[in-house]
Amino acid sequence: MKKTIRILALVCALALCVGVLAACGGSPSSTPASTGGSTPASTGGTDAGSTASGDVPTLTWWTVGGVLPEDFEESMAIISDYVEEKVGVRLDYNVAGWNDYDTKMNTIVNAGESFDIMFTNNTNYARFVTAGAFLDLTDMLPTVTPTLNEFVPDLLWDGTRIGGQIYAVPTYKDSSLAQFWYFDDTYVQKYNIDVEAIKTFEDLDPVFRRMKEGEGASFYPVRMSQGSLWNGFFNNYDGLAAGIQPIGVRYDDKERKVVSVLEQEDVQAQLAMLNQWFKDGIINPDANVSQEDYKQMPFGNAQGWPQAVTTWQTLQGVDKYVATCVFGPIYTTETIQGSMLAISKNSKYPEEALKVIELANTDHTFRDMLAYGVEGKDFEYVSENVVKILQDTWSQGMAKYTQGSFFSMSTTDDGDPNQWNDVKAQNEKAFASECMGFALDITNIQNEVTNVKSTWEKYNKDLLTGALPVDQIPAIVEELKAAGLDTIIEEAQKQIDEFFAA
Repeated sequence: MKKTIRILALVCALALCVGVLAACGGSPSSTPASTGGSTPASTGGTDAGSTASGDVPTLTWWTVGGVLPEDFEESMAIISDYVEEKVGVRLDYNVAGWNDYDTKMNTIVNAGESFDIMFTNNTNYARFVTAGAFLDLTDMLPTVTPTLNEFVPDLLWDGTRIGGQIYAVPTYKDSSLAQFWYFDDTYVQKYNIDVEAIKTFEDLDPVFRRMKEGEGASFYPVRMSQGSLWNGFFNNYDGLAAGIQPIGVRYDDKERKVVSVLEQEDVQAQLAMLNQWFKDGIINPDANVSQEDYKQMPFGNAQGWPQAVTTWQTLQGVDKYVATCVFGPIYTTETIQGSMLAISKNSKYPEEALKVIELANTDHTFRDMLAYGVEGKDFEYVSENVVKILQDTWSQGMAKYTQGSFFSMSTTDDGDPNQWNDVKAQNEKAFASECMGFALDITNIQNEVTNVKSTWEKYNKDLLTGALPVDQIPAIVEELKAAGLDTIIEEAQKQIDEFFAA
């Protein structure tokens, strides 16, 4: 049983915490971090390396997440007290909303703004490393944080390497990808849905149509927004940890041929189905422009593990979801890079920052505080590794997959106490992509990558919500090629051939 942490002060000091996107592979919501819009939430906003009081440094941590509790700063001050006791620093924790994260992190890196710790993933990791934003941790890990170095499996460290070097700490969790679709049990019972029998888009179609017909014109079986697109749409293609969705290698292609994914028959068939659902009112008509954080969704999709359904229920305010695994588990370099913590190359306190990351991954007390808030206020222990949530505002605002390892975190009393063992078992039975271990080096194609990503951003929200007619795909492909897609594919193929010939 954990010892209750005393409140040492009222509301004093600026503090910061950890929190955050998906999906790991995919975030389940698109909520802005602040209650009023897109302005990021912060516990202080101090510059990296500033001090909260006296000579105690304050480290700035940037992450992504949802709506924060009203007493967030007070709670973070208490959590920061614990970090100061263990590491000798305090935290200024900043949460960018799901819709704002990409833009905000790009601004921070491009403008050279101060930070110490940043959540990063496969959408920006390689790009930020190339930009010189992240510190090389390779030599520091075994000397400064040997416990962390041993705790994370070698496979995960290898999955983060760029040019042989490690620039971020991977989150040891459901690091292999398993894709789940889930239905509100209310509709499962009402429409006699055999969830386990649903594995493809074609299987989903008649189920969605029964639900739509039964519930009426104003009901949408699938609700999406700009920050919550169809999760896992390109799972069949290894994205090569490049953060460029329009390219990939089919995970089971032993020849490892790099392709333009939008030109593949299976992808085009699924895009056509999405577009038909959009036109038929299966998907909400404002999906491509909405910034809403929809709750109580009848259907959802996310990366996870069987017991993660309890978390999705809590986040959505649904009594019960019934889930089925439709893909995986599979290891790719990209899935390993789905959640990582990096340190600024310009941090004044890099060793302390790395020790804070070690604490988040290996210290049970700190890990639970990040995930669940303050003991006695937000949660209480019902046994050594099981907690009861007293108020769920903290859990809804914080994305646990971005904070640190699951295997140092307690489970909740409404879930399976053995679920982390099951997650480890899921990792152990995962098969590997044919490109496992490879990560695209974009050094020679930076302009093309920037241009292709910019072009993709113009269309991805329309495509992955079904709002864009499929007959427009050829024109989009041509625009991507004009931006440099073929050059990227050629360079990726060259690197893959050399990597696996070595």
